[in-house]
Amino acid sequence: MKTMFRRRWYFFVPLILVAFAAFGLITMHLWNWLMPVLFHLPEITFWQTVGLMLLSRLILGGFGCHGRGTHHHCRRDLHEKWEKMTPEEREQFKEHIHLHRPPWMHRSAEETK
Repeated sequence: MKTMFRRRWYFFVPLILVAFAAFGLITMHLWNWLMPVLFHLPEITFWQTVGLMLLSRLILGGFGCHGRGTHHHCRRDLHEKWEKMTPEEREQFKEHIHLHRPPWMHRSAEETK
């Protein structure tokens, strides 16, 4: 199966481009249908839509744990690192996570009891 894909990978490039263009057009039409009416924003072009999609991916998608298809490998890597930590390092890690999470994720003292 892999050898067939290696020989015919160039058939998938147009398919990927068509899917990207279709996603861009759908997003553009949804924006132009909803945003001007709801929020009085201007209508946008296809290329502005593509730019917004890329910008939102950079801002919201982040850069970690990509490239292997799923995020399961990130969880496995974190689990492996956790297993190699000493108890002191684990406590430091927990404290670091607790101090650096967003305010809406903090639990009150009553909820934890």
